[in-house]
Amino acid sequence: MTHVKQREKTRAALLSILSNSILIILKLAVGIMMQSVSVISEAVHSGLDLVAAIIAWFSIRESGKQADDEHRFGHGKIENVAGTIEALLIFGAAIYIIIEASKKLISGTVQVEALGMGSAVMAVSALANYFVSRHLLNVARRTDSVALEADAMHLRTDVYTSVGVLAGLIAIKFTGAHLLDPIVAIGVALLIIKAAYDLTRKAFFNILDIKLPDDEEQIILDVLKGHPGEVLEFHKLRTRKSGHIRHIDMHLLVPKGCTVDEAHRLSHEITRQIEQRLPDSQILVHIEPCREECDCCPADCPEKNS
Repeated sequence: MTHVKQREKTRAALLSILSNSILIILKLAVGIMMQSVSVISEAVHSGLDLVAAIIAWFSIRESGKQADDEHRFGHGKIENVAGTIEALLIFGAAIYIIIEASKKLISGTVQVEALGMGSAVMAVSALANYFVSRHLLNVARRTDSVALEADAMHLRTDVYTSVGVLAGLIAIKFTGAHLLDPIVAIGVALLIIKAAYDLTRKAFFNILDIKLPDDEEQIILDVLKGHPGEVLEFHKLRTRKSGHIRHIDMHLLVPKGCTVDEAHRLSHEITRQIEQRLPDSQILVHIEPCREECDCCPADCPEKNS
């Protein structure tokens, strides 16, 4: 199953590289011909999308490698690193667009040509990015890929910015107000900054070993609470995520009379139930015997009544 997911992620990343390469050529050629800063800004954005797609493809390939002597927890975090790099690239693109658009506004010399061709390219770009980003997002959710989700979010932002540029070109066509071009470009840049901020929160904080989401930790607690009398208490629950791999460890308190074989069976059953509900989990269970003076044993505990 892991190999199937890896192939699916890799194919999706390659599709993103192909679509972005085609869109860059179209947008850049038309943008230069039109002398439109908003269309050129979209070409720059697609250029960064291509870089991001290549980074995503590389990180997905590397994260699929098995754990080795140097990386004993696997290579999953490279996807989080890739997502963070993508976010920085998006921030850089936004700043570049704002600078170029501001120069146009200050100089007041804006003349946009071939509005019909530019509008057609923006429409094609919006449609292409919508379908590719939808496919990437579906694959990212099925495979729990941070890098692929980052790439999908990046492309989804392109859909909105392309629609924004298209609206600006149509407005210029009907009003003749060519200054709308750099204004729309700045609006595009602000949307890009918002996407970069969301992506940074998603990718970067997992590098710092932030815990799993509350709903996922609740699943773990529900499994543990489903073994009354066997699990008397649990503590030191620690969770984190590395790429698509969840790392979970905990201490379980069991009755003092529990044999090694019984404790081993219990830990395997709990591990199986958690893995069933949270796939791609690596779980470590530490067993502790109940102390005779504890108050958490059931009333019929043989150790408590001895």
